[in-house]
Amino acid sequence: MPNRFCSNCGAITNSIIPKGDNKRRAVCSSCGTVLYENPKMVVGCIVEKEDRILLCRRSIQPQKGKWTLPAGYLENNETAAEGALRETFEESGADVELCGPYRLFDLPAISQLYFLFRARLLSCPFLPTSESSEIELFRPVDIPWEEIAFHVITMTLRHYQDDVKMGSFPFAYHVVKL
Repeated sequence: MPNRFCSNCGAITNSIIPKGDNKRRAVCSSCGTVLYENPKMVVGCIVEKEDRILLCRRSIQPQKGKWTLPAGYLENNETAAEGALRETFEESGADVELCGPYRLFDLPAISQLYFLFRARLLSCPFLPTSESSEIELFRPVDIPWEEIAFHVITMTLRHYQDDVKMGSFPFAYHVVKL
């Protein structure tokens, strides 16, 4: 049970099924606060510049040294679009404009959702950041497939390659079984 202490009062929690619920939850032994654990939302962008897309080489764990799309955890009090723009700037220094939602991946085995937008690069240069050691624009045929950090990013890039060939970029939802 990850929540051993109450975030409200600091007392020890117990793993019980609260009244009116059907799942075990961490419940404070003192104040009765139920500490819900919910999936994490990852937001980001597939950034386009003419016939190329922007990838970032990670300078942090996990998957340090591998390539990925600019993405990260959504913060409290921001929209998915705001988070995607923020993460893109934090990881690449790129100024982008969102074109629309592109992919939603549901990863129930690790309690994560990935929500990726298509975006257009507005300005260059982009710069390495504390999170990315390199930023580069790749043509879809030149993507370094063996060096992609995460399975969901590989899936997104493969879908994008197919969509480029079709000339259409529909929004799609996928459940990923790990």
